[in-house]
Amino acid sequence: MTAPKPALRRRNDLWPLVHSERAALAADLADLTDEQWATPSLCTGLTVRDVLAHLVAAARLNAVRWLAGVIRCRFDFDKQVTMRLTEQLGTSPAETLDRFRQVITSTTKPPLPTMAMLGETIVHGEDIRRPLGIHRTHPIDTLTLVADYYSRSDQVVVAKGRIRGLRLAANDGPFTTGCGPLVAGRTLALTMAMTGRTAYCDELDGPGVTTLRARCGTP
Repeated sequence: MTAPKPALRRRNDLWPLVHSERAALAADLADLTDEQWATPSLCTGLTVRDVLAHLVAAARLNAVRWLAGVIRCRFDFDKQVTMRLTEQLGTSPAETLDRFRQVITSTTKPPLPTMAMLGETIVHGEDIRRPLGIHRTHPIDTLTLVADYYSRSDQVVVAKGRIRGLRLAANDGPFTTGCGPLVAGRTLALTMAMTGRTAYCDELDGPGVTTLRARCGTP
């Protein structure tokens, strides 16, 4: 039997969750060395500093600037992501972190659901933390909301398509979705795996893990 889906939340209810996750990430990164800032993230080709700059860019990019950038990049969305990231790097890791601190309470966003902003903050936060060996215990209610969102969406990142034909079940919270071979584990690990982070498949159990791991290599 499938567990009830988390209650839909109003956009304004979600922003405090985004702000809390940003503040926690800023605190976790406060004392990094230059060498640590250059650590490869879980995003291929990007350092942890690059990923943080990407989060800054998203928090400063409204719909008008987003559309202008899309046109400037001739509808090459990946090119715009790189362009906006580069704009926010600054001249040093300290400046990148300072820019991130400045947007902790921002409610500016591209034309995406606020839930997508929450998901990006958590997922990219873990893209940064895991290679650095930093652990955060996210509120399970927040993780459940994000896991449910990704399980029903291929917007921004393919997730719904990646878990098609599988049953996902959290062992630390109420999240469950789908039918088919079981993939079980922590809500965070399920979320990261369904968004394509292969490393988190090592934390999952069940006959569906092999299938999900194989799909993590596909966009």
